[in-house]
Amino acid sequence: MNHEYDAVIVGAGGAGLYAALEASKKANTAVLSKLYPVRSHTGAAQGGISAALGNVEEDKPEWHAFDTIKGGDYLVDQKAAMTLAEEAVQAVYDLENRGLPFSRTEEGLIDQRRFGGHTRNFGEGPVRRACYAADRTGHMILQTLYQQCIKNEVAFFDEFQVLDVLVEGNRCAGLVAAELATGEIHVFRAKAVLFATGGFGRMYKITSNAYANTGDGPALAARRGIPLEDMEFFQFHPTGIKGMGILISEAVRGEGGILRNRDGERFMERYAPTLLDLAPRDMISRAILTEIRDGKGIRGDRKIDDYVHLDATGLGKVVLESKLPDISGFVRTYLGIDPTVEPIPVLPTAHYAMGGIPTDIQGRVIVDDKGTVCEGLYAAGECACVSVHGANRLGTNSLLDLVVFGRRAGVHICEFVDGVELPAIDKSAADSARGWIARLLEGKEGPHGGQIREEMQTIMMADVGIYRNAEGIERAVSRLRELRERYASVRVQDTGRSFNTDLLEIIELGNLLDLSLITAESALARRESRGAHSREDFPERDDENWLKHTLAYLEKDRVRIGSKPVDTSLWEPKPRVY
Repeated sequence: MNHEYDAVIVGAGGAGLYAALEASKKANTAVLSKLYPVRSHTGAAQGGISAALGNVEEDKPEWHAFDTIKGGDYLVDQKAAMTLAEEAVQAVYDLENRGLPFSRTEEGLIDQRRFGGHTRNFGEGPVRRACYAADRTGHMILQTLYQQCIKNEVAFFDEFQVLDVLVEGNRCAGLVAAELATGEIHVFRAKAVLFATGGFGRMYKITSNAYANTGDGPALAARRGIPLEDMEFFQFHPTGIKGMGILISEAVRGEGGILRNRDGERFMERYAPTLLDLAPRDMISRAILTEIRDGKGIRGDRKIDDYVHLDATGLGKVVLESKLPDISGFVRTYLGIDPTVEPIPVLPTAHYAMGGIPTDIQGRVIVDDKGTVCEGLYAAGECACVSVHGANRLGTNSLLDLVVFGRRAGVHICEFVDGVELPAIDKSAADSARGWIARLLEGKEGPHGGQIREEMQTIMMADVGIYRNAEGIERAVSRLRELRERYASVRVQDTGRSFNTDLLEIIELGNLLDLSLITAESALARRESRGAHSREDFPERDDENWLKHTLAYLEKDRVRIGSKPVDTSLWEPKPRVY
């Protein structure tokens, strides 16, 4: 089946919905999602969205931009970070005006709480910058934007899996997708396509990411010759529920929760004496692992199960129930613990991809180190790399990234499609995708993907996790190449057409395998430690040789590594001390 639209958005999270909302003001716009939109992963974001409103304490966008750059260990493109911080204030007020029910101060203003790495006056001390709706901020953003898109008559194709993006020369012409309900292949011809497909944390065994976070957009872009930027930087959130990965939001520490080791010591006093438990996430994750390695973890069933405590007992029942109701419920449901009287067992969990599809601040996809734009192709949100997160994202900047750059991409799409014709698409455009699906469904026996997925996740967790070294990463690269070879002969067990989840999972596994290899190869190439990329064999940050973005090109079973410069035009890189 064929469709024609001015703009097609792939992904119905915060970035995709905001882009669709802006594009639909003038353009005939469709949104494809493999989920029902309000189940998108934006809804899992708990703690808040950052903006220097100054409602509770003095704050300035310049301070916010500086924190973003310093938190990203100076791999952030600084003018992009300034754009993020300056447009944050209006972005939050726009959400409020669209109906988002923010938590309020007694005076009726949008309330704000502390979050990791947020400081006043360029690092003097913590500041309340995170705007929030209890601990359901992402959920409220998702509901608000979806309602507005329905109002604007955006067309939704729910439960469609994207299979290919159609790029001829340097022009995007549309995409190919499978309808999950029928198995039918659909071709979407479009003047502009935007990927907002979210992250790919499912390449790790313990992750806060939903099952749907399989990197569909970046994987398809990589197969079309588009490099992926800074893929070695994958953030581990310090406080996942031990052994499960379900997130305990940084908002708990923002409200006063304390991390403690087996001796009850507030160990962050030794690692970040100024910001303590609100230091950037990469620093706290490494501190937790260091405490466990030094024998100061709390003993589980085996030493490998050691963990630390997040002590929220001092917050009191009123704060926990009014400001953190969902998190309190998670702890009671999954651990059988009352957080008002018992500390919470936590361990770092794979959480957020700083790298992804390279874009400019308008969301246009960049295809090389010279800034060449792929006409008509856009990306926004976690699948994209603007780069405003650099080597480590600050908490609450993810939701801000979605709305600021999702909006900017939608505005640009609206202007772009007004002056161009629908590009031509060859009749054979969907043949490659059809052939791939036919091979998987042909009934021929082959290995099932489940074991390959489990091996991939174990490899990534062990060798491309929080601490890395050459021996481990080289082992990961070798084993991931073997898994990709095995994947070529994978076949489904269910050969049906309607809602074939077996087929969907195999498609997603192929995306994750490609991104795992790119991540591992990028990590092997960067011979320094910076932000979330911590090399035990190269423990120091090396600005002389490595103050540059990685560009990773997927070339069959190999990854070619290139680079491009970092914009350091506003602040000179300095040691990162908190």
